[in-house]
Amino acid sequence: MELEALLNYPRALPAMSRTVSDLLAEMNKDDPSPKRVAELVATDPALTTRVLRLSNSAFFRVSRQIGSAEEAVALLGMTHVRSLVMAAALGSSFKNVPGVEMVQFWRYSLRVADISRSLATLLRQNEGNAFTAGLVHAIGDLIMHIAMPDVIGPIDMGTPPLDLRRADVERSALGYTYAEVGAGMAEKWQFPQSIVSALKNQTAPFDGDNYDPLGGVLHIASWRARAEEIQLDEDGLAATFPDMVGLTLGLDLDSVLGKDPTEWSFSQALGAFID
Repeated sequence: MELEALLNYPRALPAMSRTVSDLLAEMNKDDPSPKRVAELVATDPALTTRVLRLSNSAFFRVSRQIGSAEEAVALLGMTHVRSLVMAAALGSSFKNVPGVEMVQFWRYSLRVADISRSLATLLRQNEGNAFTAGLVHAIGDLIMHIAMPDVIGPIDMGTPPLDLRRADVERSALGYTYAEVGAGMAEKWQFPQSIVSALKNQTAPFDGDNYDPLGGVLHIASWRARAEEIQLDEDGLAATFPDMVGLTLGLDLDSVLGKDPTEWSFSQALGAFID
């Protein structure tokens, strides 16, 4: 299936709820209203529940329990609330995808999101955009499994979705990868252009005319999370570390592993996606 046809496949792009569409419209304004955002979140009980579960999870390390959408906006800020709204929307849209183990997928995606945010802090990039981009960076993989399972199934058999070689195999077989698919989806959902660009360029953020530092962060973060999923040892980490991307960003292997948190608590955050 051609990329354009895939992005327009009826079942590949779940429809946004009216509430989420209104939230995106508000948050895309130059000066969004925190009060209006909180009011919109509060009108959807399911969305409110998911946002609060994520707000109170270990990923945001808030100093006190957040009990309302208004508190979430006040304590976390607009950028992070946007991340939470999109996470909640995606969690409700992609419940069961044939050929994808969803608990692993969301665990991995949350891992990439947190590592991306950590690296963005180190590099003085926008932490909220990095977290959001990390969270949705592999959504294209879900769309491809939904829209063309007969094509993706054989690829999965030879190269599982979280294999470090996955993007190269997809490009060889299809002419595009999950990265371009995810970027197309993010554009349809009116994500900021910086995130759309990072998703598109994440597999080769500095090749040719590309210079996409956020894409570089995604590249490093997804490498780290995939290496963990396939349980690479120290030699494997050293052998597969994307040196050129790291060099361009000013990151070496030790600095990347040093920004990798030692304690992870996924149960509360995962519940926002799989319950």
